[in-house]
Amino acid sequence: MGEFSGRVALVTGSTSGIGEATAKRLVALGAKVMLNSSTSISEGERIASELEGASYRQADISSEDECKELVNATIETFGRLDVLVNNAGFTSVIPHADLDGVTEEVFRRIIDVNIFGTWYLSRAAVPELKKSGNGSIVNISSIAGLRPVGSSIPYSISKAGVNQMTQLMANVLGPEIRVNAVAPGLVETPWTESWDTLHAAVAARSPMRRSATAEDCAEAVIGILRNTYQTGDIVVVDGGLTLS
Repeated sequence: MGEFSGRVALVTGSTSGIGEATAKRLVALGAKVMLNSSTSISEGERIASELEGASYRQADISSEDECKELVNATIETFGRLDVLVNNAGFTSVIPHADLDGVTEEVFRRIIDVNIFGTWYLSRAAVPELKKSGNGSIVNISSIAGLRPVGSSIPYSISKAGVNQMTQLMANVLGPEIRVNAVAPGLVETPWTESWDTLHAAVAARSPMRRSATAEDCAEAVIGILRNTYQTGDIVVVDGGLTLS
């Protein structure tokens, strides 16, 4: 019997990086977990097969219908839903000064996934989370939603929107559901593994002298789930990078 035995979590974008680390941490603590990705289907099925109490469902969260199907699949598989971790996201690396480099197609895709996806899935999950008695939504945001930084202007805008959505939903969904966000700085993931210069810059400036790991972010999620009085918070996980 683990700390989270009897609880069911849905973690989006959980075939790599922060999502995968969070799903594995939840399973290790006794939870049942529904893994998800929009692609990487074989990887999702492989990870689920290696984790006791895990299952996998493909869905593109930018589609409201697929969000509803994802929640329904979680209920059909595990019978309940206690935790939603909105980790799936999309970005494109575009220098902030390159305004013409931001195509409408890229801007809309970032907003569709990061804002509408978080909104669609949270709204679909609310009725089930209310039944939990200890429902919790954790949105994976970014310090790009708090400072004028990030991989692109549309990405930063989308994460600022996620932060505001977090606080607005926390304000209306309590006490049945708590809503918080984790806002990492630069994280070592497959997406950023080639960003040597940026990782070095973070190591030089951050009091912790390194970038975050996916496991650092997963632990922040677990901390939020443990604190049953915490809601409406944007928890920064950047090793002190934004102190200066």
